[in-house]
Amino acid sequence: MPDLDLLVIGGGAAGFFGALAAAEARPGLRVLVLEQGAQPLAKVKISGGGRCNVTTSITDPAVLVAWYPRGSRELRGPFTRFGPADTMAWFEARGVRLKTEPDGRVFPVSDESQTVIDCLLAGARRLGVGWQVKAGARTLEKVEKGFAVEASGGQRWTARQVLLAPGGGSAAAYRLAAGLGHTIVPPVPSLFTFNIKDARLEGLAGVSVVAAHLRLAAHNERFEAAGPLLVTHWGLSGPAVLRLSAWGARALAAEGHTGQLQINWLGEAKTEDVLEQLLAEKQAHPRQQTAKHNPLGGMPARLWARLVVLSGIPETQTWADISNKTLRTLAGELTAGEYAVQGKGIFKEEFVTAGGVNLKEVDFRTMHSRVCPGLSLAGEILDIDGLTGGFNFQSAWTTGWLAGQAAATGE
Repeated sequence: MPDLDLLVIGGGAAGFFGALAAAEARPGLRVLVLEQGAQPLAKVKISGGGRCNVTTSITDPAVLVAWYPRGSRELRGPFTRFGPADTMAWFEARGVRLKTEPDGRVFPVSDESQTVIDCLLAGARRLGVGWQVKAGARTLEKVEKGFAVEASGGQRWTARQVLLAPGGGSAAAYRLAAGLGHTIVPPVPSLFTFNIKDARLEGLAGVSVVAAHLRLAAHNERFEAAGPLLVTHWGLSGPAVLRLSAWGARALAAEGHTGQLQINWLGEAKTEDVLEQLLAEKQAHPRQQTAKHNPLGGMPARLWARLVVLSGIPETQTWADISNKTLRTLAGELTAGEYAVQGKGIFKEEFVTAGGVNLKEVDFRTMHSRVCPGLSLAGEILDIDGLTGGFNFQSAWTTGWLAGQAAATGE
């Protein structure tokens, strides 16, 4: 008889949630979680700047899946069974009070990720779910009555079922999955900032616009995103850039994280319309210095002055002394400036990958492997990634819950 009913490889959000879902659905189930790090739920600890962005307030599955560059089609069904509303209800029923911020992100009222961690660990203790740290799975073999697992410390277990949920970017975990017959879509970074060295941005770190519109060309593909944009010491960040990095993850990786970025600092404003505004300003205020007189709402003064000068207009020049041709150049710079992306930065301390186990090899009703009976997969080991805002955690909770339920019921 196997030592365990369910062995979970990976002590992160998906793994722990799957273990708890299984133990709750079938009390007395013998469940053990193996975590290769020194602490379980380490990514939960640092997420959201230490506050833990638990999920999103978007509850309609048809709308929710649009926030997943990879996995959107596969997740629609699972989100109808366990979505953000279910996640919020689950945590609140176990004493974690939640709040929804204006941008739709959901956090614990405590603003402490430890609140979420404590809830999960308390649940494991209550249900008899064990966990071991510094115990990464070194080998995973299919045997007659389930699986045999050896941990990095030499410990061995046999288990009737295995849930593989080690997070993303783990070469060791991909090796385990591949050893059981799975195809691995090569992982590449997703959700990162852009390194851009350009005179137009130098010295403007901290300047932001609320609603920019970006177009990216990389590896013969084109991508668009809109939203807040932030100038940093190394280039550009903000939600608009992070969205582009996610949707364009594979194309950017293929080009060594280089590409051509077009920025409309004024959102959806058209070049011709902006030119008309500038010409009207020239007529209305001919004696004012252009660099010091910004007629465009929402454009930070420092950014306006920089783009004016780098469009060929001296700082002290008045509107009356600027040619219409130069004003057209300025209008183009404001609405369609071209910037070279020269590499990628990081996004806080979090790391999300595009890539992992091929989704065609997983039954998304149960998260069971289609190629290895008794094996389930959940979380970032799958070729699924979401945008920033609680979406990656939600896919972890959802896939973990489905895997745990199926493991408990024997579906």
